[in-house]
Amino acid sequence: MPDSNFIDYVKIFCASGNGGAGSSHLRREKYVPKGGPDGGDGGRGGHIILRANPQFWTLIHLKYRKHIKAEHGEAGSGQLRTGKNGADIILDVPVGTVARDAETGEILFELLEPGEEKILVRGGRGGLGNNNFKTATNQTPRYAQPGEPGTEGWFILELKILADVGLVGFPNAGKSTLLSVISAAKPKIADYPFTTLEPNLGIVSYYDEQSFVMADIPGIIEGAHLGKGIGLRFLRHIERNSILLFLIPADSDDPAREYGILLNELKEYNPELLVKGRILAVSKSDMLDEKMKSEMEAGLPAGIPHIFFSSMTGENIPALKDMIWKVLQDNNLQ
Repeated sequence: MPDSNFIDYVKIFCASGNGGAGSSHLRREKYVPKGGPDGGDGGRGGHIILRANPQFWTLIHLKYRKHIKAEHGEAGSGQLRTGKNGADIILDVPVGTVARDAETGEILFELLEPGEEKILVRGGRGGLGNNNFKTATNQTPRYAQPGEPGTEGWFILELKILADVGLVGFPNAGKSTLLSVISAAKPKIADYPFTTLEPNLGIVSYYDEQSFVMADIPGIIEGAHLGKGIGLRFLRHIERNSILLFLIPADSDDPAREYGILLNELKEYNPELLVKGRILAVSKSDMLDEKMKSEMEAGLPAGIPHIFFSSMTGENIPALKDMIWKVLQDNNLQ
């Protein structure tokens, strides 16, 4: 998908700065023949820091910036002058970014709060000047510490979208249409599968100036957790949603089976997803009369709130928002 601006995975090489060497300078002035050591410390090497910036929603700005190197610290000098620290490099990333070690796959940290900063690669410490080593028995040390070398390596940055509600469903279940109706988002909509090739976010207004964020996740198919279709690429975005809204279209041959497949894909990917609050919504309900709704309702899974709605006619859209808000509040109290 070369034409997409939504990039949620990048691999970058980062190298922090070396620490500056300490100075082994001895004080020498016209009337101070034995002034002793006055070598200053070396400066710290520059860090590479990640900062969560709410103005960013993609990692595309890092896609072609593969090698990032921070500045080295300067060496110390006489008269106890400390070397200048190397300049830090701050990389702005979206809120919800996860940093991993590319070799081990270990999660180093996650940035979940706007403005949060964490050091990805720490700069080397500056060496101590000879002034630090003088003692009563060694008053003129002529040695100093070298600076510590910086560290380097390959790192993976992944974005997991932060949203209150995640839309889960097969392609063409009506997720994008619902998002376009319930919020101001304008996702691409068409009558063929995989119209949505990247997550879309929409802010849904509720009563008393309250709101919640809904994410339209690209359609999942059976076997997505094994890499089939495009679901595997986006399943991680569901991990950060507070609750999950499962969409089953009214023209589904077997709603219970379809729901079971979706639930199993989430379970196989990450069993912890099943702990989240769930709602089952039957979309395109304008295709059904009351008798057909009753027959379909009898076959829906028990123990999960459900509702019939239509994005085209607006049927039950306010009731759906009420149901989402209630489950969100119940989920927050747990």
